[in-house]
Amino acid sequence: MNRHLSYRSGNPVLSKSTFNRASDASEKMTIEGTVNKTAISLLLMVGTGYLTFESMNPVFMISCGIGGFIVALITIFKKEWAPITVPIYAILEGGLLGGVSFLYNTLYDGIVTNAIYLTVGILLSLLMAYRSGLIKPTENFKLGIAAATGGIAIVYLINFIMSFFGPGMGIMNIQNASLMSVGFSLLVVVIAALNLVLDFDFIEEGAEKGAPKFMEWYGAFGLLVTLVWLYLEILRLLAKLNSRK
Repeated sequence: MNRHLSYRSGNPVLSKSTFNRASDASEKMTIEGTVNKTAISLLLMVGTGYLTFESMNPVFMISCGIGGFIVALITIFKKEWAPITVPIYAILEGGLLGGVSFLYNTLYDGIVTNAIYLTVGILLSLLMAYRSGLIKPTENFKLGIAAATGGIAIVYLINFIMSFFGPGMGIMNIQNASLMSVGFSLLVVVIAALNLVLDFDFIEEGAEKGAPKFMEWYGAFGLLVTLVWLYLEILRLLAKLNSRK
């Protein structure tokens, strides 16, 4: 009996049709291969982030952000290009995160280190919980996380539009330490973290169904997107908590 109840994932880059292209090629996607590709991607991202953290340039940071978004779209629509585009995406995201981390660290010294530790800790904890069966991604679980992720995306969109006409939504302001604002950030961190569980399940199903080898890179890409989102939201939450002091 297949324990993967559906292809649903809250991660927008891992859609229902992602693994439908299982081929007859001799090389198939494996979990071990995906783990290796994820490790390579993270090393590229962290390495670039470390280099740009010490020499933050606003123009370079914005260019990396735009470039990363474009490469992400290319990866989504041209999955077979993932072995090339995903390392590029990791490098560009590293440049963006390095700059963003620098800005947060200038406001609250040490916040970046704490955010990194928390992100890694959540990743490992949820991986262990998933592998042990403590967390089971049932159909209702997947529906709930996908719906919550979509709702958060709508809030982001509204805030983005409002930012053109004013300061944006108060709950998104990193200096807003109200109970509602902190509570919202905590909720987003929880939803982002639970998306990791769906990603693990999604990748495992792809390996079981014999997806093409290049999907290892695409699976790594999906995890990378979730981890970047989780890290940024942890930074936002910690900044709000620090602003209360």
